[in-house]
Amino acid sequence: MKHYKYSIIAFSAVILLGVPWLINTYPRSILYIDQAFKYVGNNIATVFLNKSITVTQLHDKYNAVSNGNPKVRILLVPGHEPNFGGTEYQNLKERDMNVDLALYLKDFFKMNNHYDIVVSRNKTGWNADLQRYFDGHWNEIMSFIKANKGEMLRQVNNGTVMKVRDGVMHNTAPQNVGIRLFGINKWVNENNIDIAIHIHFNDYPRKNIGTPGKYSGFAIYVPEKQFSNSTTTREVANAVFRRLAKYNAISDLPKEDSGVIEEQNLIAIGSYNTLDAPSMLIEYGYIYETQFNDPDIRESILKDLAFQTYLGIQDFFGSGNDVSLAYDTLVLPHLWNENLNKNSTDKNAVLALQTALLLEGTYPGMGKSKNDCPRTGRFGPCTQDALSTFQNKYKIKNERNIVGDETKKVLNRLYSLQIR
Repeated sequence: MKHYKYSIIAFSAVILLGVPWLINTYPRSILYIDQAFKYVGNNIATVFLNKSITVTQLHDKYNAVSNGNPKVRILLVPGHEPNFGGTEYQNLKERDMNVDLALYLKDFFKMNNHYDIVVSRNKTGWNADLQRYFDGHWNEIMSFIKANKGEMLRQVNNGTVMKVRDGVMHNTAPQNVGIRLFGINKWVNENNIDIAIHIHFNDYPRKNIGTPGKYSGFAIYVPEKQFSNSTTTREVANAVFRRLAKYNAISDLPKEDSGVIEEQNLIAIGSYNTLDAPSMLIEYGYIYETQFNDPDIRESILKDLAFQTYLGIQDFFGSGNDVSLAYDTLVLPHLWNENLNKNSTDKNAVLALQTALLLEGTYPGMGKSKNDCPRTGRFGPCTQDALSTFQNKYKIKNERNIVGDETKKVLNRLYSLQIR
């Protein structure tokens, strides 16, 4: 019996490594693999091996669009329900910020004829197709959850899948909310969705919820590596991560500070292996961070986060920045007309200054991180230190702690042109 158990484990390892490659290289082999699994029966895990959309399949679909083939379908899911749920801070509601960012992202995708974009909800209700699906398929969704949960438990008990518990703690969704999330997964599987992106903002428990917390930065959650949609999701997420990390702080919350985090239990990314398509959940930052709470620059920040996400997806498909812009950020180009100092009220001009200094490699200053010095549109010590280094670099004198005529001249020469 002991030797039989080891044989099962060894066979499982071979299948885990070899089957995805075999299916991708020889598509018809899936018929024989399916027969083999039926022969083996309940001793070998099957559900984690036969569902995933591969990287090659996504690339092939994107490249075939120009020949009149179906477009790449992306589902954008602003986190939480239309009228409740999500974190709140002062006058900000996460659920509404999620929709704002999703609609900005949709606009970028719409400019590219390779994509067909579906948004799951707006601020007042669900997408009509999804609402009809929830209304008409509730019992089927419940059965879907039960079947996948049971299969996961069976494979954990068989030792073919390991249960991972040492992850970041997340709030548990209310029952009906959780069922709808699983319903979205089932709908994704049945409606030719190629990539799902869940949009969120983070928060952290503290005694006084009216004051900022101690953590900051973005993070991307992907399915744990044993799940069938893990490999492809990781490839897509890594491309988005690289774009977001260029201008924004990575979360400094322990266990989240790797930037891209594998997770077994988040429904949105396929808990119980319920998703065929790659699916990621992006926490774009902590809701109490200054840049989100300042109405003067919030729109600029959210649009830029959406733009970086779009560029990351384009990078995954090998298409890069296809938008006719000089820079890979919407904050630039910028024409500086007025002097800037610590009392400046033109926060978008300061935001552009911080972005230009970041591209120059002087922001944030020595010994500081993007968590210490996010781009806030406020002319504080981080900006002053970075500006001083910039002025030394370009031999600008007599403009300490201000953007004066000489500094403006250099900034405008470098960062105010539409075409480099």
